[in-house]
Amino acid sequence: MKKSILVLLAAIVGQFYSPINLTAQVLEGYNGAQYKKGRATSLFNGRDLDGWYVFLKDRGRNNDPLNVFTVHDGNIRITGEEWGCITTDKEYKDYHVALEFKWAGPTYGTRVDKARDSGLLVHSKGKDGAFSGTWMNSLEVQIIEGGTGDFIVVGDGTENFSLSSPAAKELQGSSHLFQPNGKLATINKGRINWWGRDPEWKDVIDFRGTRDVENPVGEWNLLECIVVGGDITVFLNGKLVNHATDVNPRKGRLQIQAEGAEMLVRKVELTKLSRMK
Repeated sequence: MKKSILVLLAAIVGQFYSPINLTAQVLEGYNGAQYKKGRATSLFNGRDLDGWYVFLKDRGRNNDPLNVFTVHDGNIRITGEEWGCITTDKEYKDYHVALEFKWAGPTYGTRVDKARDSGLLVHSKGKDGAFSGTWMNSLEVQIIEGGTGDFIVVGDGTENFSLSSPAAKELQGSSHLFQPNGKLATINKGRINWWGRDPEWKDVIDFRGTRDVENPVGEWNLLECIVVGGDITVFLNGKLVNHATDVNPRKGRLQIQAEGAEMLVRKVELTKLSRMK
């Protein structure tokens, strides 16, 4: 990763991430290259789960008797009643993905009184359920109350699934904390928390941190990831919240989790990025 991109990220942090066409700014400078955007493609047609398949723990592929994943009123409804995911049929590389979500209802099981939880998993590769019998090995952009934008390596414990991020000198609990001018931390398990995660975060329902940029329960949020080369940059509601570099792998499927909380998704849009020569 070029020094210029770290300088840019630090400058944006100093402005509290003012949402001023950040996509264009971030795309200039990756590995000294510039990227152009192709045509946006909707990965959700608003009617059904065409292009995706369901995988549930202890049930397997496309076996969803409790209707954990359905489409209603133009939204993907994820009840969270069982643990699992929807996974794209195709792999993707070098793209900008935009996902609009909101928390919508009850919580279940061991997370009935815990923070509402889900996630967008990128660069998913290998066997369904390889991680905890539930998810394909991947790199997760966390969606959880108070921690949306955290990175989690949902990997096999090797460098095959890993990432680096500039991080604060001190750990936040057992996790690194994203800091644009920090020293690169490399992980093949565990997490890199987004820059504003509350140090007093607790795994309780309705948690709100003092610097959260996620909207209140019941309101729509826009989660965006620029995934290009070896870098992943994450925005929440127009504000840059996390950045990783030297990621492995560098392409794969997308997964959206069910993890104990009801969530609605009304948009999953992917824009291909190509390097300008």
